[in-house]
Formats: sequence, C-alpha cells, structure tokens
Amino acid sequence: MLLKVSTLLLLPALLIQGYRVKKNTPRLAEPVGERCGTSGQGNRPLSLLILGDSAAAGVGVEHQSDALLGQLLKILSPDYQVHYCLEATTGHNSQQIINALGNVAKQNFDVVISSVGVNDVTALKQPDQWLKLQQRLYQAVEEKFHPKLLIISGVPPMDEFPALPFPLSWLFGQYSQQMNALLKIYVNTQANMRLIEYDLHEYREKNLQMAQDGFHPSKEIYQLWAEKIAKHITEQFS
Repeated sequence: MLLKVSTLLLLPALLIQGYRVKKNTPRLAEPVGERCGTSGQGNRPLSLLILGDSAAAGVGVEHQSDALLGQLLKILSPDYQVHYCLEATTGHNSQQIINALGNVAKQNFDVVISSVGVNDVTALKQPDQWLKLQQRLYQAVEEKFHPKLLIISGVPPMDEFPALPFPLSWLFGQYSQQMNALLKIYVNTQANMRLIEYDLHEYREKNLQMAQDGFHPSKEIYQLWAEKIAKHITEQFS
C-alpha cells in the first residue's frame, strides 16, 4: 500500500524526470557476436539458455565476449563443452519475455538463466503482480525446456543507477527491493532454482562502475555476475 501511495504522490515528478532520463541517456546498442553455438574444450557436455532483457543481451559492452554470455563461456569452457543460446531483447518486460519463448525451439537445456525485472519496474508494475508473472514465466520454462537448474538473477538495485535522479531512483529502488523480497521467498520453495542476489558491499569494495549510460552493466560487472552463475553451475554439474 505504501508503495502505491508513494507512486501516486510522486507521479508528477516521475513523469518529468522519466522524460528527461529517456531524452538524455545514451542509447547503447546490443553487442555483436554469436548468440547460439557450441564452445569449450571440456569433456562434459552442458547446454544453457539465457533469457531476458537488455542486461541478458549484453548492453553496455560492444561484443558478446565481454557480456554475460561470453564471460560465462570463458569460465565454463575449460571443463565443459557448452551448447548455448541467448534469447534476450532490449526493453523486454516479463510478459514480452514469456512471449519470446516461442522464438526458441522446444528442447532440453541443462541450465536456464534469466534476467528479468528492470522494465517492469520502469512500468511501475506492482510487486505482487510481478511475482505472478515470474511464476508464469518459470512454469513455461519448465514445461518447454525441462532444465535441471534454473538460475534467476534478482532485480538490480535501481536506486544505485547513476542515470536516475532522486526521487525517481528512490522509488525504483523501492520497487526492486520489494520484488526481490517476494522473488527470494518463491525461489526458496523450488528445489532446482537458485537466486543471484546483488551484493552492494562487494560492488563498492571492488569499485565496480556501470556502463557509460549509467543504466547497464559494465564488462567488470558482467564478469562478476558470470562468476556467481558459474559457481552454481559447477556445484550442480561437477
């Protein structure tokens, strides 16, 4: 209820700031590079699918080798032969990601990785409604791809995004916090799901900076994100 009230009270400021942010923030393209293929010298086969939004697509770097997919392949390639596929599009919210599952042929993936939520926050999707969409998304993933492991990236702490001014940053931060709280409860009830949480202390300790637009991950953040995902994968498939 407090979130709804805060949104209504701040709506005039949000509209003005949102317009300015959209006008003044650089539009970064999705990185070039292969999105589906096979990589690695290891003896163990591993298939993985990455789903989601612009962060999953790698916006913030110029080539997929520096994005989440490429960083993950670098870590896994010595031990695994990885069959990979990336299905992610800038601007996609949860419903659009659900719809985009139709672009991927029905097949089995050992691991499915998701990045979902930022565009739902900017659309002011209420956290309880958002959670229902997540449940629909992961049910559809289970039915179509039968993953042994589902790795779900939490919503980034949007109050920390340099591109967002106060109070827009504060409100988006409230949305992301509440979404993550509900998401954590849900993930903890699912045996084959793991949640990637954002550790702001670690980010500050390593002095990690975001991409030039102040809205997307940098190469260094993609690397840290990939390391956290790879840890879950190696624990499951070693």
